[in-house]
Amino acid sequence: MLRINPEEAKTRLPALLALVEEQGETILICRDGHPVAELRAALGSIVPIDPLTQHPELAGKILYDPTEPATNEEWPTSLR
Repeated sequence: MLRINPEEAKTRLPALLALVEEQGETILICRDGHPVAELRAALGSIVPIDPLTQHPELAGKILYDPTEPATNEEWPTSLR
């Protein structure tokens, strides 16, 4: 595992990406000696997430439209 600072990562990003892609190297980016981020090969194809699709673990748990305004009865009495 290669440890570098953010400035070096910024300067050498294309070369670092080549190390990750071609040799499977993992690069730890550290600020003041403390790990901040890790650059490593993707485990599979990266699929972009559609922000409008419901997360499978949350499916069916939200039983209302959260963008719909609340009625007077839904507001706490202290806020009416």
